[in-house]
Amino acid sequence: MIKVMTFNIHHGKGMDKQANLHRIAEVVDICEADIIGLNEVDSRFSKRSLYEDQAAWLANQLKMDYFFSPSISRSSKRSAEIREYGNALLSRFPIIKKKSHVFNKIAGMEGRSLLDATIRINKQPIQINVTHLSINPFLHKKQTDFIVSHHHQTANPIILLGDWNMKPGSKGWRKLTGQFQDAWHIGGKGQGCTYPSPRPRLRLDYIFARHDFKIADAEVVTKMPVASDHLPVTATLFFKK
Repeated sequence: MIKVMTFNIHHGKGMDKQANLHRIAEVVDICEADIIGLNEVDSRFSKRSLYEDQAAWLANQLKMDYFFSPSISRSSKRSAEIREYGNALLSRFPIIKKKSHVFNKIAGMEGRSLLDATIRINKQPIQINVTHLSINPFLHKKQTDFIVSHHHQTANPIILLGDWNMKPGSKGWRKLTGQFQDAWHIGGKGQGCTYPSPRPRLRLDYIFARHDFKIADAEVVTKMPVASDHLPVTATLFFKK
């Protein structure tokens, strides 16, 4: 059994306008998730997140392995360090391979990327992807096409996590569920809305898994809605025998 989570942390900025990574860590800790995909993560990005390397901080706080995949990279005026923003993976299991795919973008549109990692559970390699797709329909289609075609190249079990900026039943959703199970569609109750966190009315955050897994349940976590503008989603997965 493994418990996975997807969480758009809004660079740690809560609904009270305060940046507070301790709350993010507390939510993850309460849920006892083994594999966590994070979106909108800063790495020394700006004053808004106190120039913190957020993925490293959370990994240290939670005693997990981690990998950060930048979607936006900028030179810093403060130092020689690069200011970055993107997706991250936290894992209780060792991360044995790490790769980042940066998607092409249209001028003026936010950069997007696909975190592509392999973890090992009891000698079994599992591919984990974390992404935050564009709100632009043209880019969203290209990004979804890339993800689906990319996974034809591996026989490993696969879990996809992230803020997909799409509605259930949309073209992008149908394309993904042609290859993967939507954990909420199988194991959740209700609509599974995650945004905005105080009164969620949109389902933007998804967990997809290949058919190597049996999905036992899925839950929208409502324990600390002030922590981010999105609510996290968890799912419990079992390897099929």
